Amino acid sequence: MKAIKSKIRVSLVSAAMACSGMGILPSYAETAPATKPASAAPVKRLYTEEEFQKAVLLEVEQALVRTKQEKFVDLTKEILKKENELKTKEIQLSKEKEQLEINKKEFEKKIKSIQEDQAKVLGCLDDQDKQKEKRVDHMVEVVSNMKPDSAAKLLSVQEVDLAVSILGKLDPQKVSKIFNLMDKEISARLQKQYMVMKK
Repeated sequence: MKAIKSKIRVSLVSAAMACSGMGILPSYAETAPATKPASAAPVKRLYTEEEFQKAVLLEVEQALVRTKQEKFVDLTKEILKKENELKTKEIQLSKEKEQLEINKKEFEKKIKSIQEDQAKVLGCLDDQDKQKEKRVDHMVEVVSNMKPDSAAKLLSVQEVDLAVSILGKLDPQKVSKIFNLMDKEISARLQKQYMVMKK
């Protein structure tokens, strides 16, 4: 009977030392050191099976708590990292939006400037057209009072467009006489433009 009890004690001590080596029962490892000075008598602690199981369960629970805490910390870090990334993206998007607004305003200014320049050009062209129209009307009045041969000489030295514009406002019979009195080459060129204008 004594031998059986001794074996149980040794088994419990060995189990406690093994758990201590695994990090489960560090507090019990000190109670059963592997070596002792030869002069010191070995100290043995007796553990009931129920005490041993409670101790193991306690250490397991503590290990699980530490693991959960570590996971929670990691999760918190990950969440904070994601939040920082989102804030960075929001700031970047805000800057891009501001830049787009600036580009839009600059583009609108350029369009407005181009439209103003275009209006000025068109205004100049309108002025030129009006001046040309006045010149044509004046020339029509002059040519109308001229003889056909004098009118033919005058129109022969004018620009084709101007000459045709003047002829277009004259009486058709007088125009026919003027063409007949002109140089044939000049007359043919002016007649061609004249017919196109009349269509």
